[in-house]
Amino acid sequence: MTASERAAAGKAARSGAPRSSHAVWEEPPGRDPLAILAAQERTRVPELVPIRHARMAASPFAFFRGAAAVMAADLAATPDSGLSVQACGDAHLTNFGAFAGPDRRLLFDLNDFDETLPGPWEWDLKRLAASFAIAGRERGFKRKQRAAATLTAAAAYREAMRDFAAQTNLEVWYARLDVEALLAEVEDQQDPGEVKRVRRGIAKARGKDNLRALARLTHEVDGELRFVSEPPLLVPAEDLLGERGADELSEALQGVLEHYRESLPGDRRHLLDGYRFRHLARKVVGVGSVGTRAWVLLLTGADDSDPLFLQAKEAEASVLEAHVGASHFHNHGRRVVEGQRLMQAAGDIFLGWCPAEGIDGRQRDFYVRQLWDWKRSADVDAMSASAFAVYARMCGWTLARAHARSGDRIAIASYLGNSDAFDQAIAGFAEAYAEQSERDHAALVAAIEAGSLEAEEA
Repeated sequence: MTASERAAAGKAARSGAPRSSHAVWEEPPGRDPLAILAAQERTRVPELVPIRHARMAASPFAFFRGAAAVMAADLAATPDSGLSVQACGDAHLTNFGAFAGPDRRLLFDLNDFDETLPGPWEWDLKRLAASFAIAGRERGFKRKQRAAATLTAAAAYREAMRDFAAQTNLEVWYARLDVEALLAEVEDQQDPGEVKRVRRGIAKARGKDNLRALARLTHEVDGELRFVSEPPLLVPAEDLLGERGADELSEALQGVLEHYRESLPGDRRHLLDGYRFRHLARKVVGVGSVGTRAWVLLLTGADDSDPLFLQAKEAEASVLEAHVGASHFHNHGRRVVEGQRLMQAAGDIFLGWCPAEGIDGRQRDFYVRQLWDWKRSADVDAMSASAFAVYARMCGWTLARAHARSGDRIAIASYLGNSDAFDQAIAGFAEAYAEQSERDHAALVAAIEAGSLEAEEA
C-alpha cells in the first residue's frame, strides 16, 4: 500500500477499537491468576519455584514483574487495533536499561525478550504504563504524579511513532538512545543531585563487565578457575551432579557450544574460537524467570585475565503464544534472538541460540548472551516524581522505536492521531490495572500464609 493508504487503514482501525476503549479494565468472572502461575511452574525446576513465590510476594510490583503470563491473558480480552508488531511481551519499566553497544557506547533500550512474539502493539504499551502506575504507588507518589508518568509514557510513544512515520526506513533503523547524549540534554532540566545519581549509575554500569564477574563470581581451586558456590543462587555443576556427572555434562557441553557457534555470524565464530571452556554453574535469574534453567559458562582467551562469561537461559513458549498463535521458529531460543535483533537498536555480539539436552535427559531450547556487559537497570526507588516522568518518556520513545522497526509505523501513527485521547485512555487503564495487581499480590500472599503455596527466601 501507499503511505496514504496505510494512514487511512490506521485511521479506519479506530472504528473497531476506538482510542477511548483502551481505558477499560474490568476483572472478568472466574479469573484465576494463581492458576496461570501454577501452569507455568509445571515445567520449572521444582526446588527453585518457592524462590519465585517469595520474590513475587515481596510487593505488588514484584508480583507484576513475575506475572507476564497473567497480564497476557488479561490483555487478550481487551480491544486492539489489529495492527501487529514484534512485541516484547514483557515491556515493564525495569526491562528497559543501559548496556554496551558493539561500538562501546552506553545505550538505553529494551533488554528482556523472553516473551517476544508478533502481537498487538497496544499490549506492550499497556504493560509499560501499568508498571509505572504500580511502581509509582509503591514509591508513594500521588495520583497526579503517577498520572503524569503514565501520560508521559503514552504521549512519548505516540509522538515518537508519528516522528518515525515521517522518516525513511533507514532513519528508523539507525535511531537509538545514547545515554551520554541524553544525559547532556536533561542536565539543565533536572536537580543536580538527580543528575549526580544518574552519573554514578553510569559509572557502575561501565564497571559491570567480564573482569568484575571474574572477581565476583569465581575463585581459584587447585590452580583452576571455578565458579564460587552460593546456593541456591549460584551452584557449580559438580555441586549439583557430583564430579563425574559434572565431567560428563562438560563433555556434552562441547556439542552444545558447537550448535550455539553455528547460530553466530562468521566473524563472531572466529572471536568465540579464541576462547576455551573452563567451568559451568547453574544461576537463578530474575523474578518471573525463576525456575527456568539458566547456566553461566566461564571461558578464557589468552590467559586467566581474559575471561568471557556467557549465560545460557532456557527459552519456553512466549506467554503471548496462547493468545496470538505459535512462533514460526521451531527453537524458542531462536525466537528470542530473532525478536531481540529486530527490536533492539544494537545488541550483544555473542547473542545466539542452541538446543540442549538437560541433566534430566529432556531436550530444551536455550538462548545465549554475555552475562554482564555494562548492564544497568534504573534505580526506580531513588527517583523523584519528576525523574520518574523523564524515565517514562525514555521508555515510551524506546518502545515506539522498537515497534516502528517491525510494524506499520504509518498506520499506527494514524491510529494514534494528534490529540491526547489515546494517552488519557492508557493512563486510565494503567491505574485500574494497578489496583488489579494489588489484589493479585494479596491473593498470592494469602496463599503463602495459608500454606497452599511454598515460599522460600534465597
